[in-house]
Amino acid sequence: MKIEVATFGNGCFWCTEAVFQQLRGVKKVKSGYSGGHTVNPMYKEVCTGSTGHAEVLHIEYDATVISYEELLEVFWKTHDPTTLNRQGNDIGTQYRSVIFYHNESQRQLAQAYKDQLIAKKTWADPIVTEIVSFEVFYPSEAYHDNYFASHGHEPYCAMVVRPKVEKFQKLFKDKIG
Repeated sequence: MKIEVATFGNGCFWCTEAVFQQLRGVKKVKSGYSGGHTVNPMYKEVCTGSTGHAEVLHIEYDATVISYEELLEVFWKTHDPTTLNRQGNDIGTQYRSVIFYHNESQRQLAQAYKDQLIAKKTWADPIVTEIVSFEVFYPSEAYHDNYFASHGHEPYCAMVVRPKVEKFQKLFKDKIG
C-alpha cells in the first residue's frame, strides 16, 4: 500500500465527497477548506466568500490501486471547469474549480491533463480551473462528513447531489469499489 494525498475543489463538497468516496483505492475523503487567508475558517465564514477559501476534498488514496491521473479524470469529468466561481446554482469563490498540487509530479500531471482538454476543445468555453500549490487544509465541521449518505433524502441532495452521483456511477462503473 502506498498512501498519497490529492486536494481538489470542484464545487460543493457535499456533491464531490459523495463521488470520490466510491472510488476503489480511495481510503479517506475529508471535506474542508483550502486556498484562503483566514486561519481555521468555519463553514458560515467560507460561504460569505470573505475568507478566500475554496470548498475542497482532501483525498487519501492507495496509489497502488488508483493513480493520481485517474483521480484527475474523475475531477475533470464530474464538474464544469469552465464556470468561474460557480457550479450549477452554487455561486461564489468557494465553489471555484481548483487543483491544489502536493508535489511537482502532481503539478505536471494536472497541467498536462488541462492542456490536453484545451487542445481537444473538450468544452466550448475556456477552462478556468486553477492549478496552485497546496499550502494548508482546514477540515470542515463534522456535520459535513458523509453528508450525502446521511442526508440523501433532503431536497438539495435529491436535486443536486444525486444527479452528480448517478452521472459518476454511469461514467466510472469500472472504478467503483
